[in-house]
Amino acid sequence: MSVMEHTQDHEALLEQTQRYYVERPVYTQELLQGQLHRRERAPQTLGQRIARSCRCSSKKAKSHLYSFLPILQWLPRYPVKEYLPGDIISGISTGVMQLPQGLAYALLAAVPPVFGLYSSFYPVFLYTFFGTSRHISIGTFAVISMMVGGVAVRQVPDEIISVGYNSTNLTDSLEYYHARDTKRVQVAVTLAFLSGIIQLCLGLLRFGFVAIYLTEPLVRGFTTAAAVHVFTSQLKYLLGIKTSRYSGPLSVVYSIVAVLSKITSTNIAALIVGLTCIVLLLIGKEINLRFKKKLPVPIPMEIIVVIIGTGVSAGMNLSESYRVDTVGTIPQGLRAPAVPEIQLIPAIFVDALAIAIVGFSMAVSMAKIFALKHGYTTDGNQELIALGICNFVGSFFQSFPITCSMSRSLVQESTGGKTQIAGALSSIMVLLVIVAIGYLFEPLPQTVLAAIVMVNLKGMFKQFGDVAHFWRTSKIELAIWMVAFVASLLLGLDYGLLTAVAFAMITVIYRTQSPQYRLLGPIPGTDIYCDVEEYEEVQEYPGIKIFQANASLYFANSESYTSALKKKTGVDPCALLAARRKAQKRHARELKAANAQRKQAVLKLTNDVEASLKHEIANDELPVNGKFGSADAGVQDVSPDEHQNFVEPKPSIHSLILDFTPVNFVDSVGAKTLKSIIKEYKEVGISVYIASCSGPVVKELTRLNFFDTTVTRELLFHSIHDAVLACQVRQGCFTDSL
Repeated sequence: MSVMEHTQDHEALLEQTQRYYVERPVYTQELLQGQLHRRERAPQTLGQRIARSCRCSSKKAKSHLYSFLPILQWLPRYPVKEYLPGDIISGISTGVMQLPQGLAYALLAAVPPVFGLYSSFYPVFLYTFFGTSRHISIGTFAVISMMVGGVAVRQVPDEIISVGYNSTNLTDSLEYYHARDTKRVQVAVTLAFLSGIIQLCLGLLRFGFVAIYLTEPLVRGFTTAAAVHVFTSQLKYLLGIKTSRYSGPLSVVYSIVAVLSKITSTNIAALIVGLTCIVLLLIGKEINLRFKKKLPVPIPMEIIVVIIGTGVSAGMNLSESYRVDTVGTIPQGLRAPAVPEIQLIPAIFVDALAIAIVGFSMAVSMAKIFALKHGYTTDGNQELIALGICNFVGSFFQSFPITCSMSRSLVQESTGGKTQIAGALSSIMVLLVIVAIGYLFEPLPQTVLAAIVMVNLKGMFKQFGDVAHFWRTSKIELAIWMVAFVASLLLGLDYGLLTAVAFAMITVIYRTQSPQYRLLGPIPGTDIYCDVEEYEEVQEYPGIKIFQANASLYFANSESYTSALKKKTGVDPCALLAARRKAQKRHARELKAANAQRKQAVLKLTNDVEASLKHEIANDELPVNGKFGSADAGVQDVSPDEHQNFVEPKPSIHSLILDFTPVNFVDSVGAKTLKSIIKEYKEVGISVYIASCSGPVVKELTRLNFFDTTVTRELLFHSIHDAVLACQVRQGCFTDSL
């Protein structure tokens, strides 16, 4: 397209664009507020507020009940014919995944596999009553299980349990394993108890917003590091070797070193079974992905692999013949409720807090995705309450901390799940296994569970592609991702998460501490103001500078705000005043020297005149034209206005407008800085005005005693254009350019 055609199209577009014409006064903030009438609001005391919040009515009670138990709201209106078939298919499909993942993720949590089944039943069933998301699948999840396992191993290391056992075959001792596992189960259960209380309290106190501090780059970097932790922890099961499990800083390095040191003792049978399962699972996932639209339900490769692995192990007696480690005893039936070990709480409180926040963040992020896709809303605070109840109540029935599983949630949604009924059906399937057929999975090789865990990490490992994405879009978000990944990988998931959150907060401070500064100018013929350095059409008004910073004004950036203002406007009041004082001193010295020269010249001239007069009198000479020569003749008089010849530095502008549109708050340091700016520029003859200052910021300035006799509310204008017009009128340079 030629330049002429482009210009014609642009002009045609302008002709079609709607226009508006408004005639109104130039508003200062004070004038505008004077024409408006505020709504009268009776102030309430603290007692009145408490009484109002505690007041109860039938409508309010019903609303709170529906909020606490969402099932009461949607179950009576459940369309059976429309939703039930999809929920049944989805529940069965999710339950088929729930079973092997529960067994596998129990290994990550460092507890016997049956406790993974408990964690796949109680919390999932409870979420049906208290959850607000219709599609997420609650239960065991790799990242949370890994965090639980790290705490369990740290609190109950192998070295402590080995004390008191003198058997030469200590590692094969059933009593040793039973004692170790019992103590680790106590730690895991207490973690669920404490994290449930934390989530429940945060939900009741309406603290659902805490999840916003776990930004997407942080969560993705953290989960990618967790995937590496999980993968390395499963290598020993895949290879069929026995190594100690490590936790804390550099646990990944220690785990890899331990595996490599015993690589020569690899169990070939376990390795072959594990690799075969990995290949089958990858093929199954690829088929499900490629033929997603053609398949009525995804192929449940995980349960197929579990059934095949169990059958092969039982038929070939892998445990006895090839010494392949199996799941072992799975007790039938449910355990009686028991109180968690309360005395462990001080030692694991920080870990429980991290697990509670990470678990909630995972669940609420997936819930929001599905809610947006299917057009319903979720309540973050109620999700906290629901997860808290699931963990708290589940802990009495020997379940470890749970959250939303991404892979199962996608299956539950894609197979036609409509409501939480699908999750309830999946938990019932797990219950049937616990009660009736759990013993059938006792010959299942642990290497099969390791294969299931490793293949399920495929999606997390794809997050390494975030590095290229964030490199193109945002270097700061890339830094958050990298810090979250490296810190979580090297320091452990608990300390890594804290480090990543702290770094993310630092980036927020950095962004507000070092905002972008720019000078604005009008688009000709409009009251729209843009960056003068970005657009060729935008020009500044003569003598007027409009300054904008895209951040609030507070203690961290007040100094940089002042420096940028001086740099952008080209006017430094302090330097200008110093230059003026220097010029005045130089002028005073030169004036003093000129006066001294003048006195000497006058004295010399007087002496010459006296000598001439004596000579003339002696010669009887008369004055010329009846006048004598002036005593000051020939002496150049120094004018009192001689300082005009000494040019003092003067600013190139007369008005400065500060655009406060992006400013959300001002603290005491920012208010003092702003007041100092106004006074300093006033001393050099520059008037400072504030435009587009929001109501809350004005109230904050008032509370900070910003306004006084020298800084009045007349400096505030409703918009930039109002301030510009006022500047032009006050300086007598009003133009009709707009």
